[in-house]
Amino acid sequence: MTSFGYFLSCEEFTPDQLLRQARLAADAGFTRLAISDHFHPWTNAQGSSPFVWSMIGALSRTVELPVTTLVTCPTVRMHPVVTAQAAATSSVLLGGRFTLGVGTGEALNEHVLGDRWPAFDERADMLEEAVEVMRELFTGRDVSRRGRHYTVDNARLYTVPEAPPAVLVSGFGPKAAALAGRIGDGFVTMGPDEDALASFREAGGAGKPVVGGLKVCWDQDRDVAVETAHRMWPTEQLPGELNQILPTPAHFEQATELVTRGQVADSVPCGSDVEEHVDAVRAYVEAGFDEVYVGQIGQGQEEFFTAYREKVLPALRG
Repeated sequence: MTSFGYFLSCEEFTPDQLLRQARLAADAGFTRLAISDHFHPWTNAQGSSPFVWSMIGALSRTVELPVTTLVTCPTVRMHPVVTAQAAATSSVLLGGRFTLGVGTGEALNEHVLGDRWPAFDERADMLEEAVEVMRELFTGRDVSRRGRHYTVDNARLYTVPEAPPAVLVSGFGPKAAALAGRIGDGFVTMGPDEDALASFREAGGAGKPVVGGLKVCWDQDRDVAVETAHRMWPTEQLPGELNQILPTPAHFEQATELVTRGQVADSVPCGSDVEEHVDAVRAYVEAGFDEVYVGQIGQGQEEFFTAYREKVLPALRG
C-alpha cells in the first residue's frame, strides 16, 4: 500500500517554518517526511537554504515520523566520507527512521567550491563509487581505499545505527533509472513515469521501493494559487538537463522567463478542487509508487493541511 508523506522544501522556507510544517504534517495524518538538500535555492524568490543535516537533527526532536533526504549529492560539495557520517548520525537520532536519498546533483549547489562540473556519465560513476564508500563506512569498520574518484584513509564511523540506512538513488532518465536499479535500495523519481519505473525494475530494481513526489498549491482562489506557483516554482517546468547544469539562481530566473502561467496551471494542482489534488497524487499510486510526498507551495500551510487531513488523504486511503 502506498504511504503519503509531506515534502519539506529547504529552498522556500526558514528552519522554524519547516519544523512547524513537520508538526502540522504529523497532525494531518501524513506518515513520513522528505526534505530537500540545497546550498542555493533555485531562484531568489524562494529565498532560503538551511543546512539539511542541522534540520534533520531538529526534526528528530520535533516529530516521530521517518525522514528521507530527497535528495543529497554525496560527490562534489560534500565528500562521501562526510556524507556517510552525517547520514549515520541522522539515523541514530531518528532511531533508524532515516533513509538516504542520493543523486548526481545540480551545478546550482555543487559548483560553490570551484570544482569542475562533470558530464552526466562521470557524475554517475562518481555517485556509484560514493555509494560504495558510504556503505563500507556504515559497517563501523576501518575503511581505506583509493578509488577512481575518492581516497579514504583509515576512516571509521564510531556512531552508527544498528542497521545501515537504506540508500535510494534518484533518476530522471533511462540511464539514471538503470543505475538506481543496479546500485540502489530503491528509486526516487519525481514524475509518475512508468517507462522509468520499468527501466529501474529491469536493471535490478524489482521488489525495491519506488519514491516520488509533487508540489501543489492549495488556495481557495485558483488564480492566486497559479500565480503563487508560477512565482515560486517555475523551475519545475524547465525541460531537459537545465536543472542540472545552470549554476546560479540568476541563471534560473533568466531561463524561467520563458515559463508561462498556463504551463504552470496545466502541470501543478492549484486551487481547492479536491478531486484535482486526489487525481494528481493517485497517478503515482496507480503507477506503482510505494511512497508519495506532497509539498505545498507558498504560505497557505494551515489551509493545505486542513484540506488534506479532512478531504484529500481520506479520499486517497478510501
